[in-house]
Amino acid sequence: MISDEQLDAYRVSGEKVRVVRDALPENDVRGIVVAWDDTHVLIRRPNRNVVKLDRRYIIQPSREPRISPEG
Repeated sequence: MISDEQLDAYRVSGEKVRVVRDALPENDVRGIVVAWDDTHVLIRRPNRNVVKLDRRYIIQPSREPRISPEG
């Protein structure tokens, strides 16, 4: 699970992140970190919708190559 410090760094910088939920790249959520608690993170997508996701998903900078959850 991603640390509070890393989430705060993404929030402060406004860096776009990718949330990898499963093996299919088209199911990734991209956007900026808005808020979080112990179990969830809120991501604002480019269309301004806010998505509540589990913090156990892989959260990485959008500019980096995709990390597969399977390995």
